[in-house]
Amino acid sequence: MTDKHDIIQREDLEKPETHRVEHTTHGQVVEVSPEKADPAFRQFGDERIEVTEEDNKRILRRTDLFILPLLAWVYWLQILDKTILGYAATFGLKTDAHLVGNQYSTIGSLNAIAQLAWQPFSSYLLVRVKPRHLMPVIVSCWGIACCGIAASTSFGGLAANRFLLGLFEAACLPLFSILTAVWYRRAEQPLRVAIWYGTNGMGTIMASVFAYGFGSIKNPAIHHYQILFLFCGLMTVLTGPLIYWRLDNSISEARFLTPEDRHKGVERLRANNTGTAATNTYKWYQVKEALLEIQTYLFFGMTLLLNVGASVTTVFGPLVLQGLGYDKYRTSLLNMPFGALQMLIIGAASYCTYHFRNKSVTICVFILPVIAGLAMLWALPRDNQGLLLFAYYLLAFLFGANPLIISWLSANTAGSTKRSISISGYNGAAAAGNIIGPLLFTDDDSPLYHKGLKATLIIFIAMFACVILQVVNFMILNRLKERERVKNGKPAKIHDASMEKKYTQKAEEKMDESKLESSTTGAHLGDNAFLDLTDRENDEFVYVY
Repeated sequence: MTDKHDIIQREDLEKPETHRVEHTTHGQVVEVSPEKADPAFRQFGDERIEVTEEDNKRILRRTDLFILPLLAWVYWLQILDKTILGYAATFGLKTDAHLVGNQYSTIGSLNAIAQLAWQPFSSYLLVRVKPRHLMPVIVSCWGIACCGIAASTSFGGLAANRFLLGLFEAACLPLFSILTAVWYRRAEQPLRVAIWYGTNGMGTIMASVFAYGFGSIKNPAIHHYQILFLFCGLMTVLTGPLIYWRLDNSISEARFLTPEDRHKGVERLRANNTGTAATNTYKWYQVKEALLEIQTYLFFGMTLLLNVGASVTTVFGPLVLQGLGYDKYRTSLLNMPFGALQMLIIGAASYCTYHFRNKSVTICVFILPVIAGLAMLWALPRDNQGLLLFAYYLLAFLFGANPLIISWLSANTAGSTKRSISISGYNGAAAAGNIIGPLLFTDDDSPLYHKGLKATLIIFIAMFACVILQVVNFMILNRLKERERVKNGKPAKIHDASMEKKYTQKAEEKMDESKLESSTTGAHLGDNAFLDLTDRENDEFVYVY
């Protein structure tokens, strides 16, 4: 934990330079500038406003209407642009582009390699560049790269454009995770992540439809895979201007809300203790804190292990089905129910998390069918196609875990820079998993892929250890927070209103001196919410699991 961070008080907003303020946890005086606090604090200060359940529902409904469809559409495009490589392979990509040996596997991994390599730069851009400017640029650029794949007829061209595709997509998932965290209460986040992440399934369905449809076109002047990539790339490029027109940077700047509702929107997010802004000053001490914490590496570990398995379905799924004896047209169609199953599973997992308010148990429960499916694919003879297809469909349960890990990480990470580093680390782990996954499935092992399936089975079993260790870690951190609050003159137990299904403005959140608990430094409960403190710095932070 650092001994310096930026805290300003409402009266300090009128001062033009730096300010002497008291550290709420350590009682130290530091010099800070107002620009380094959350924009919501600079706009509204410590002023609190009453938010009724009617207000809450209205603001949530408007946020869902204007923000959520945009996130879902763009994430679907990203999944589509990545997934169609597998379908292009079933329609002759290897032959048409003269790929030999493990060149196809290499192309499949380059997207993830680029994402992994670009994460440090991506994490900086996420903090420094406003979402309304960053998202249109990266979306348009990866659309151009997708069109570049369509123009490629050799390994070199395909590899270069696939690498660029991954580079520009690197900030997509971290940015979407951050936007979900700063627009929604912690109880609302799993379902919203599920909605945009659930387009994984729709991406699989529509990739199957496009591959089947474009695969029926007979034109000697252009290959089937080129039509597929060109169509998807042009859709993505045209989305860029739409994003700039529709997206707002934060709830305090939301054009679709009245000025009063912006203030109420900020107030309803107070209990999150994670702020309302996606961007701020890049704070190096928060980078250090993120890199030295156990929770960062446990999230990295479970994400890495999970996405090794996910790569089996996204890159080699169609090839595995083809290896079971189906032709290329039936292979495309058989992936459609797999995509629908992904959507149902993601929705079910997120609903269970919302209803039972427990992410770790839900993750473990949804990974069990994945282990069963991998064991069946590894052990069963290849003459029972129906049972093997059922086993392959069981792998769709892994998609229920990824959005839960995203929302779990976001809910337990505060501080704009630290959140960017942690979520970029998640994406880096996912990219590493997508690199390792295809390399486990070599041409020498086709079409049965016994060695790759056995290795993936062991990896998923190991993932359980990471989930259990993370739960133990958060339990210990919550106990330490209780001791810290008592030391600071606050109650040991704080009710986490951010996890309530129904919004209620608790007594300790209102500016009623007769009901407020004060710390030894004079800070009231809830005053730390918009100071861009990390979860370790803020003694009022409650870890959820």
